[in-house]
Amino acid sequence: MKKDKGILSIIMTTLVGCLAMTVTDAYIHPPYAVKSAVKAVLFLILPLVASPREGGITQKNLFILPDRKGLLVSVSLGGTVYALIFGAFLFIRRFYDFSGIPALLEANVGVNKENFLLVSLYIAVCNSFLEEYFFRRFAFLELRERWGRLPAYLFSSFSFAAYHIAMMRGWFSPAVFILAVTGLAIGGAVFDFLDEKSGGIMNSWMVHMFANLAINTVGCILMGIL
Repeated sequence: MKKDKGILSIIMTTLVGCLAMTVTDAYIHPPYAVKSAVKAVLFLILPLVASPREGGITQKNLFILPDRKGLLVSVSLGGTVYALIFGAFLFIRRFYDFSGIPALLEANVGVNKENFLLVSLYIAVCNSFLEEYFFRRFAFLELRERWGRLPAYLFSSFSFAAYHIAMMRGWFSPAVFILAVTGLAIGGAVFDFLDEKSGGIMNSWMVHMFANLAINTVGCILMGIL
């Protein structure tokens, strides 16, 4: 029974965190600094409070640096992810007009050309950490210990993709939107795999930073910075 309660606690906390961020992104539209503070509470503090006290993973294992081979794999995979995301943008923009996205960013979260570089730095480092801690440490590694590999993979990767739906609402055509969400789910599963091997979140965090850097590069182009 204690084990069942642990599973339910992880699932409900993950769903509450995703739902709260969906409401924040889709309906409240606070300034980006406020949104970031809300996300820190939901994705870092909430799991620390709600994490089952018996069994599961330990915090000290989360930040162990990968060995030389693991570091090489993460950096190589990160570079590949960067190239794939940026390459996909270069290809898709031949058929789809992305010019409306800067206006949506400014209207929804107050991100514009003047503050984009600072926001990009936060997204690359801090935002990626919050998401890896929440979806990998909590919704995958913690859940895997109690529920098994396959349910943890499915729940973590699909909740990771679903969380991004609200922030991308209205950005793309239906076809591009479906492609983006599918890519996020697959990416989430890859992040899970990297962390399953190491037992921590450093590998997926590094790859996630590369992915965010690619998205930030696209943003710089759309903002007219590059």
